[in-house]
Amino acid sequence: MSRLAEILTVAWRCAGMAWHALRAARVRSLFVIAGVALGIASLTVIVAAVDGAERKANEMVRVFGPDAALLLGGNIESRAVGQRTLTLSYEDAAALRRSLPGVYLVVPMRAKSNVQVRYGGRVTQVPVVVGTTESYARAWDWPLTEGRDLTRDDLRQGARVGLIGDTIARELFGDESPIGRTVLMDRFPLQIVGRLSYRGVVGGGGAIDDRIIIPITTLTRRFNLDRKYFRALRVKFHHPESMPRHVANMRSLLRHLHGLRPEEMDDFSILTADEILKFLSTFKGGLVLFLGVTALVAMVVGGFVLANLFYLGVDERRSEIGLKMALGAPRWAILTQILLEAVILTSIGALFGMGLGMAMGQLLARLEILQILFSWKVFGFSLTASLVIGLLFGLKPARRAASLSPIDALKGNG
Repeated sequence: MSRLAEILTVAWRCAGMAWHALRAARVRSLFVIAGVALGIASLTVIVAAVDGAERKANEMVRVFGPDAALLLGGNIESRAVGQRTLTLSYEDAAALRRSLPGVYLVVPMRAKSNVQVRYGGRVTQVPVVVGTTESYARAWDWPLTEGRDLTRDDLRQGARVGLIGDTIARELFGDESPIGRTVLMDRFPLQIVGRLSYRGVVGGGGAIDDRIIIPITTLTRRFNLDRKYFRALRVKFHHPESMPRHVANMRSLLRHLHGLRPEEMDDFSILTADEILKFLSTFKGGLVLFLGVTALVAMVVGGFVLANLFYLGVDERRSEIGLKMALGAPRWAILTQILLEAVILTSIGALFGMGLGMAMGQLLARLEILQILFSWKVFGFSLTASLVIGLLFGLKPARRAASLSPIDALKGNG
């Protein structure tokens, strides 16, 4: 027990001496801290971005549904300049309902962006107004908190009715029910018949709770849009375990309907939950590779800076080290002091790096470049990485200091 107490006492003294040594070499210490901080900042963004991508993937798959496909006009993989995107027609929708095996719901959709909506003295800008057919809420497995879904009669009559997203409902009506109220949508009266539940997910055109849903016939008449084609189809199938076969059948049928030759590319795009996961996995892999290399290079550079500066520090402090050893300081105490100096510096660099990484992450999130999620993993990975850098690159200078002969060390600076 006394031996342990002695070791702890010496270690504590070493930590104090290490701190004083670092304060005496401020410029040198700042170089090490800056190098480590850059690497840790990149590591912080990596971990937070990967966590954010995983959360985004889970949210999108949950909202999208394993039994559904989203069919978009135009080929999103080629995106040729001037490419036609309105390639899906009502004839396509009817053929899918009639001839596609396993299908039980086909819902066309069209959208109008940035529409002003007013109720009384309250005005808000709706990012997306979606025009669709009956059973929109059912097609997206999106429960209504009150009211009803769109019906076939609404579609046939071009009725001035709509469903309202939860966020828009709160902005316009506060805590009051929107059902039966009439809003002005770009000076066009619209009665709210249903309120969609809150989902809190970002989709095409922004947060999906920031939208209003109206009959597609009403949308095309009000905004004078093409009445033969639409932008997207939501298709739902029985037996979600057979989605690859459903997708293959749908692609084959659409290519036949559009008269595409074998050598021609699809003029449509099919998205499923699996495709979304594949895309996000590829994106995540590229992100990890790019930022990982950046983090590794920055941390290795910081480690080499630390090692070189500590080598210089050992040479400059030979007399100090020799005097301590002559007065009875054990070699492990000298080794511990140098390693503690390295770890203290890299830990300070880790703290600054985490702060810088969080600031970078928030900026990327606000610019909607990345989805960022900070968790305790960020602190765990960052502190572990800083500890490894300090021990790995500080070990050789520390061993060199501990191996000095007290007499030679005192003579060398005498």
